[in-house]
Amino acid sequence: MKRIVSVWLIDWPVTVWANAAGRASPPEANPDHEAGQDNQAGHEGPPFALIARTARGAILHALNASARAAGLSRGQTQADALAMLPGLTCRPADLAADLRALQALAVWAERWSPAVSVDAPAEAGSAGSPHGLEGLFLDLTGATHLFGGEAALLERIEHRLAQAGARSRVAMAETPGAAWALCRWGPDRPETSRREAGGHPQIIAPGQVRERLAGLPVEALRLDAATLKQARRFGLKRIGDLYPMPRAGLARRFQATDGAGLVRRLDQALGATAEALTPTRPAPRYRTWQAYAEPVGDTAGVEGRLPGLAEDLAAALERDGQGARALTLTGFRTDGATTSLSIRLGLPGRDARIWMRLFREKGIARLDLGFGVDALMLACDLAEPIAAHQASIEAETAARHAESLTALIDRLSARLGEQAVQVAEPQGSWMPERSERWRPALGARPVSAQAHQTRRGRPILMLDPPEPIDAIAELPDGAPARFTWRRVSRKVARADGPERLSPEWWRPPSQGQGPLGRQPRTRDYYRVEDDQGLRYWLFREGLYGAEYAGGVEERAPSWWMHGMFP
Repeated sequence: MKRIVSVWLIDWPVTVWANAAGRASPPEANPDHEAGQDNQAGHEGPPFALIARTARGAILHALNASARAAGLSRGQTQADALAMLPGLTCRPADLAADLRALQALAVWAERWSPAVSVDAPAEAGSAGSPHGLEGLFLDLTGATHLFGGEAALLERIEHRLAQAGARSRVAMAETPGAAWALCRWGPDRPETSRREAGGHPQIIAPGQVRERLAGLPVEALRLDAATLKQARRFGLKRIGDLYPMPRAGLARRFQATDGAGLVRRLDQALGATAEALTPTRPAPRYRTWQAYAEPVGDTAGVEGRLPGLAEDLAAALERDGQGARALTLTGFRTDGATTSLSIRLGLPGRDARIWMRLFREKGIARLDLGFGVDALMLACDLAEPIAAHQASIEAETAARHAESLTALIDRLSARLGEQAVQVAEPQGSWMPERSERWRPALGARPVSAQAHQTRRGRPILMLDPPEPIDAIAELPDGAPARFTWRRVSRKVARADGPERLSPEWWRPPSQGQGPLGRQPRTRDYYRVEDDQGLRYWLFREGLYGAEYAGGVEERAPSWWMHGMFP
């Protein structure tokens, strides 16, 4: 049976604003700090509101307890609010900052569940937007026993959020809709103040969803404003009033608003229709997690506890024949934030000692622990099977060399950054300047034998872009007898060629520019050696007779230096 936890973050926009104001300046330098901070602690203070701009003008987006006690409500225009309460302090709302903070809190909540979803409101002022009901969904199916049971877990979640500065209320049920409804509209929720305090966590035991939801108001089904208004007109005040009504008739009765949405929300809450939750981050298949009674305040303490997590994760990977290609260490701070450090490996592995060395190379000291972390999680972001290979005695030296090279690339990438260590990779083009590209060495595909065969006969050192030369050659397609490059004349002693490369006609002109930005033409490449024993790679762009007939308006064939042989 699934167990879903719904977390209601009470006055979340005000909490985010208060935290941002507190970081910007100390309380004695910020007269508005107290107005927002009372919402974070739940104490009375001056009336305060956040204002959002909508098509209807400026409206109240979020309020503190004092403003609600004075009779103000969300969605009310700022002009009406100031007329009722001239002493109201108003500040502009930042919906984007609220969402970013909510997503960051979802990552922090992964200490309890790897699958945490954001329950964010729609844009301010939009129809049916449940302002002030922001929260999270946690899928804790089969994991509640790890935290001392369901009741102990919910109390711990609410307590830790309070310590992090976020006022909350939590509930658990077998469906997201039921947990959401009980969390925000449960029996101990004050109707006038919209839940000014946390209270006791609510739990719906398996099989009791229908009974527990019957007495809750229809607002608990997450309906839009038009559907709620229509339900009140029909005298439907409680969710239980909808139970006896046939689904088809219920949808027809509300067809002027959103009858299908009403039926869907009801069935989702009761478990007749599944409701998909999208985690903020993909849940890792392998992870190890450990919480501490006292916060760890320095990176040395983190480094001392990391080997135990790494060994546990390596054991889980070895049990399934898997190896890690990417790992992330996450520290859950006491102030509701997270700090993380990620490493990648060129080949899948499960050696905890190698992981520790890479984390040290990446820099564990860079972790921002704040006032300390009370939990650490090591997750495998990417796992691949490790297959055993039968190696011959002759290939043992080559295998050791490959492993040493991979370990060196891993360490350099961890220390310098993945973009600083790159390798050349072949790509689909026979033009030399487009025949390969650079990419990070981590995860690079091995170069095939066919690619090696293609590069045979070409120089290691190539000029980008090719440089023009003056050459004397027999027409129409003879090898150069003498050429001048960088003001030095060279006499050709031996020449081999030509190797003809036709232009890639299927490429757009913007992707097929030749030397000096001109439209490419057929190339004839020659390997030449001068009388000093130096060898070069030259090409003539253009063909006499086919691409050039001697006209004044035509572009004559030209010679270019493209590379040198060792």
